[in-house]
Amino acid sequence: MPYDTIKYAVEDQVATITLNRPHRLNAFTYEMGDEIIAALDLADADDDVKAIIFTGESPAFCAGADLSTGAETFNMVAQARESGEFDETDPKWRDKGGLLNLRIWNTLKPVIGAINGAAV
Repeated sequence: MPYDTIKYAVEDQVATITLNRPHRLNAFTYEMGDEIIAALDLADADDDVKAIIFTGESPAFCAGADLSTGAETFNMVAQARESGEFDETDPKWRDKGGLLNLRIWNTLKPVIGAINGAAV
């Protein structure tokens, strides 16, 4: 599966997920969250993968949430409420970072963080 914000590789029974937005210090986006969850699903489904390593493309591990859209970064739910589109039972409105944390927690393989550079 091609990814835009991460790299996924398997070598010697270890899957490596590399955050790959070095121009933004690997700042987290909703797209990155979706891609990481998909990569974790792939690793869990592969019996040859025995462990998963997370790292970041140099020069940083992760600068935290990508705030390049300013206040709009956090306005998605507020705008959906105003438009009437918001449905709290729909998982698409869940916090992507929270969903990712739950997915890592439920991963079937050991997860190792290879923290290189800044980590926010």
